[in-house]
Amino acid sequence: MWTKSYSIVTNKVSKEQMWKLFSDVNNWHTWDTGIEFAKLEGKFEKGNHFMFQPKGGPKLKIGIVEAIENQNFTDFTKFPLAKMYGEHIFEDTPNGLKITTTMKVEGILSSLWIKLVAQKIVDTLPADMEAQIKTAAKL
Repeated sequence: MWTKSYSIVTNKVSKEQMWKLFSDVNNWHTWDTGIEFAKLEGKFEKGNHFMFQPKGGPKLKIGIVEAIENQNFTDFTKFPLAKMYGEHIFEDTPNGLKITTTMKVEGILSSLWIKLVAQKIVDTLPADMEAQIKTAAKL
């Protein structure tokens, strides 16, 4: 299994603000320039899913496999012969809120999907997380 993580510690937002940002899936396109759209029907909770389309990419059905309010959530995308998980954790520390995103890819064709999708996500995590913090600070 391929795994890559990125963390940032900030005093600019709370875990409640970050949760509010991410659980409002239908507005992800307002702060993530790489998204055409994201559409969730119902609640942001384990067992639900949302439709997602990156700019220039195909529409994807993304499942929510874990969702603990104000703490963490994990999403799941199924590709041909591979699976990708995105784990997002919000934890208070003495130095501020630690935000961690971990991408995992497994399966026979994982190397293909790492090259086509996952590595690009990981490469943009530092800039993406700064944009998330900036937007969440306004909530």
